[in-house]
Amino acid sequence: MPAKFEPAAARCTLFSALIKAARQFGKATPILEDQERTPLSYGRLIIASLVLGEKIAAFTRRGETVGVLLPSVMGVGVVVFGLNAFGRVAALLNFTAGTKNLRSAVRTGQIHTILTSRRFIDNAKLDDVVAALANTTTGDGSKVRIVYLEELRKTISGADKLKGAVKAAIAGRVHARHSLGPEAPAVVLFTSGTEGAPKGVVLTNINLVSNAYQIIAHASGFFSSKDVVLNPLPVFHCFGLTAAMLMPIFNGMRTVLYPSPLHYKQVPKLIRETRATVLFATDTFLQGYIRAADPGDLDTVRFAVAGAERVKDATRTLWARTGTTILEGYGATECSPVICCNLPHSNRSGSVGPVLQGMDVRLDPVEGIHDGGRLMVSGPNVMAGYLFAEEPGKIVPPKDGWHDTGDICLLGEDRFVVIQGRAKRFAKIGGEMVSLAAVEAMAASIWPGANHVVVSLPDQKKGEQLVLVTEQPDAERGALQVRARQDGYPELWLPRAVLVVANIPVLGSGKVDYAATAELARTMRSLI
Repeated sequence: MPAKFEPAAARCTLFSALIKAARQFGKATPILEDQERTPLSYGRLIIASLVLGEKIAAFTRRGETVGVLLPSVMGVGVVVFGLNAFGRVAALLNFTAGTKNLRSAVRTGQIHTILTSRRFIDNAKLDDVVAALANTTTGDGSKVRIVYLEELRKTISGADKLKGAVKAAIAGRVHARHSLGPEAPAVVLFTSGTEGAPKGVVLTNINLVSNAYQIIAHASGFFSSKDVVLNPLPVFHCFGLTAAMLMPIFNGMRTVLYPSPLHYKQVPKLIRETRATVLFATDTFLQGYIRAADPGDLDTVRFAVAGAERVKDATRTLWARTGTTILEGYGATECSPVICCNLPHSNRSGSVGPVLQGMDVRLDPVEGIHDGGRLMVSGPNVMAGYLFAEEPGKIVPPKDGWHDTGDICLLGEDRFVVIQGRAKRFAKIGGEMVSLAAVEAMAASIWPGANHVVVSLPDQKKGEQLVLVTEQPDAERGALQVRARQDGYPELWLPRAVLVVANIPVLGSGKVDYAATAELARTMRSLI
């Protein structure tokens, strides 16, 4: 039986939840590290957060939104907790989003200061991006200030560290003097901006702590403080922030961060070195790791928790050889993010698992969809609201506290959810609604070892036409026609064209970049 989620226990700040975990699991317990392999204990993490947080507080205002442009390394955890300890809001910026989207995010979030690392900027070759951000004008007419953590650390003296150690002994009281309170914003995350200017998602302390505790309750009996988590996901993506960093820290699970999920050879090696037992990733990344790993690299991984995209049967088959169980889940940034997830004893392929405790869900009807409906979610994990580019700084809350996920789902009496596809990923062809995800599943049944994306392009006769973009070198439309006849798929499901590409575009979060894929399909079709 899962533990019970207690909403009252989650009515605290991120820093308060860190203090609580330190008391529960011991201040000397190693809890956070990265590829440098110099772990911080709970006690040292609290001290580091207080010392760095006080330095940042000296040039920022209480309640100010401070930009954070960092990869998944130990320092990002210190920055997030340090900002929270002193009543600042962390705006986690997607450094893969491009200069235009980053500048838009800075204006939308009214960000005056960005914290980053010179080493990171040099390694990632982001000098031009940082220069553009430094030249961005915010609402009051001032330019954005770029602060490098390396320079900030040089100002930390032995006396500062001693003072931090003293304050750590009374960390709760120190935090209480600066805290914005549990209901205040804790972080701001930004959408990818593939369908317009990025919008900010404002998540409160209660949102994030609630979701972390909901996951802990949901997975009780399977996750424990004996587990070691490997998190290669970026923290500007809520899956990497809450599920793969905050949750394990609050649950006593040693958490190892890695700066890029795209390093397919290095991640398996780090899993072997750290003896990680739980891995958080997307299907795309899981495929990359299992194919690049040497024998024995992944043997310690008990569970791979997958989200952000559908897990393919081929991926499950590959990982089953290592003895790893893939637990597919589902979420939305606006829900902090986890909404549901499979568990080892009830792991249903094709489903994303049961809804976590503490959430209410419903299906709203959608015209043209006969089975299922649009999934709506409410609960303590649902965001405070959006920030829009048209009204920077103004939080627009979800209507009546319900978040519209935009996903068409089936919902069973046991609260298990099956995703049928994004509402935006349905095409209307000849008056019928066709799920692009269902057509992708048909392609995957023929070529299970490759990635496939179906896009919808304008069609003069039928309104829309389907095009399959695939990484399968020998894919051709005839095989789809044969499978459609064999399995009784409707004629409308057949893509008009099959386009073979070397790599399907993906976002920094690991999700398929549908906008870029559709543009690629349009370009290739025009050349045929």
